[in-house]
Amino acid sequence: MSLELRSINVAFGGFKAIDDVTISLKKAEIAGLIGPNGAGKTTCVNVITGFQDPSSGTVTLDGESITGKAPHDIRRRGLARTFQAGRLFTGLDVLDNLAVTGVGLGHSRRASEDEAMRLLDWMGVAHLAELPAAGLPYTDERRVGIARALMFAPDFLLLDEPAAGMSEKEADDLARIIRRIADELECGVLLIEHNVGLVLSLSNHVYVLDAGKIIEEGDKAAILGSQAVREAYLGADQMEDA
Repeated sequence: MSLELRSINVAFGGFKAIDDVTISLKKAEIAGLIGPNGAGKTTCVNVITGFQDPSSGTVTLDGESITGKAPHDIRRRGLARTFQAGRLFTGLDVLDNLAVTGVGLGHSRRASEDEAMRLLDWMGVAHLAELPAAGLPYTDERRVGIARALMFAPDFLLLDEPAAGMSEKEADDLARIIRRIADELECGVLLIEHNVGLVLSLSNHVYVLDAGKIIEEGDKAAILGSQAVREAYLGADQMEDA
């Protein structure tokens, strides 16, 4: 099973936010998407998940076009995402934040609560279940957001800046969770991040986006060895640290 963007373009008036972008991801695989602010990373995620219609190009899931479909329809087809801001339902507790997603996917309240508890336990945060979402520490908020996206086993998960604002130790803990998502849940992960070291340590394949275009792609060695990447935005120091 695969998720593919083929020759995606997004234009806002005369400005091209995405310019002929092609990305491919398979189940149980982790792919990275890196680039500076304004490179078009979140726009790519929005196109994939139905929050932004492309000007041209197609998005396919298991060979079937999902281009232009509504976000809720795309989620029901097995493609989930997180957001840069947690976007938890602050008036609900943690368990209900997950359960309401299951109900929205067509499952019963009981089945949704059972699945929510299973996922919270799998993530190591079952102790948060009855706490109000509004008061969660930042890192726990991110973990709950990922658990909510994993409700009822999506085939693919798009993580938009999941490590933003995290310490090095917190990012390491997050990396272990992402690896388990791919290995244990066999869920394909597209990791969109400014933390280059995190992306390179986890990803089978990395896409480098700059000014809406893919300027490089490949494994860790290819990215680290790319002069185009160094010159575009990462800087020698960041590349060496990765």
